[in-house]
Amino acid sequence: MAEYEEVASRAAQVKPTARQLAWQRLEYTAFAHFGVNTFTDREWGDGTEDPAIFNPTELDAGQWAQGCKDAGMEMLIVTAKHHDGFCLWPSGRTEHSVKNSPWRSGKGDVVGEAAEACRQAGLKFGVYCSPWDRHEPTYGDSPAYNEYFRSQLRELLTNYGEVAEVWFDGACAEGPNGKRQEYDWVSYYEVARELQPEAVIAICGPDVRWVGNESGLGREDEWSVVPAGASSQEKIAANFLDFDAQEKDLGSRERLARAENMIWYPAECDVSIRPGWFYHTSQDLQVKSLDHMLDIYYRSVGRNSVLLLNVPPDRRGLFHENDVSRLKELRAVLDSTYGEDLARGAKATADSAADAAGKVVDGEWESWWQAADETATIELDLGAEKRFDRLLLQEPIEQGQQIERFALEGWHGGEWKPIAGGGSVGYKRL
Repeated sequence: MAEYEEVASRAAQVKPTARQLAWQRLEYTAFAHFGVNTFTDREWGDGTEDPAIFNPTELDAGQWAQGCKDAGMEMLIVTAKHHDGFCLWPSGRTEHSVKNSPWRSGKGDVVGEAAEACRQAGLKFGVYCSPWDRHEPTYGDSPAYNEYFRSQLRELLTNYGEVAEVWFDGACAEGPNGKRQEYDWVSYYEVARELQPEAVIAICGPDVRWVGNESGLGREDEWSVVPAGASSQEKIAANFLDFDAQEKDLGSRERLARAENMIWYPAECDVSIRPGWFYHTSQDLQVKSLDHMLDIYYRSVGRNSVLLLNVPPDRRGLFHENDVSRLKELRAVLDSTYGEDLARGAKATADSAADAAGKVVDGEWESWWQAADETATIELDLGAEKRFDRLLLQEPIEQGQQIERFALEGWHGGEWKPIAGGGSVGYKRL
């Protein structure tokens, strides 16, 4: 027991960086998978696609951004380059890009238009750039390709203003020459840190981890403090992690007791609004139901994670009407559910740090109630009977993640009766 107490004490001292904290507060963000796959009806291209097939007829990045804004999302991440190697910006390092497509007479720039649309809408902007490149001839010649990939990162992170998230896919297979590439992750991180120091580097990166599935679902107990095989976050890549992203338990005392080091490494839950990641006409009637979307939201944002929801633009270059309609329905339900905080201004009393109890219900980010190390109780007097069916709990994660279990009880019939309970809380528990 003493060992586990020491583990809990050490874990409580691990805290997020400023960039991780800012990212966590986004809560709900958008992915836009778009490229040659949109026009070939495939999920993974093979790199032999003719750029001439890329020709969206009505591309409007402003419609994407407005759709995200209306949905309550805070950021849009665009697949600047997927595994097929086709670039949605006029890269100076390859001819396999929009500059050799008929769209905008070869003068277009999807990344540029999306970045500007996000700025106009007040959204953060992020880029996905796949290291696996099934078109580039140098892929598999590790030094040459690593230089190529770094130069493409420099283009993306230099020419489009502020980038809030750099999303690295870990897929690694053969390129056009039948060779596999050894990615120089640390040098990729160095480029990102140099050019966009406030951006989080996600998935195969040091700031944000993949939750372990593509269903958008966090664990019942989703801990942000997890084991690490390296003490420096800048050295974290797939081969540095001291855990499998799909493990059920990443942050319990028992799991951390076996770890050499601990790091703050929060989870991102990625999922598509449709069965596929890219647009397919055949899936227009397969948009996830409202109930399914609500379940995903509660099991991602409501489990100490950020939800990254993919909304793939169609061949017109627009978010499809069915997708936009579902996004609006989800927003309406969330607004009606959480539009009023019934506990705001309630009388709060506590058996620990009693003077600060009122900070639980003051609605301010910069104030909080921090109890003693052991189990503590806080009581809220709502002033009158109120009906509710949702509980929202949050920790001030700038002070670390410390709550391991919670219980909610209500006073009824002259006694306290259990209503709900659970495990970890973190940034948000619903």
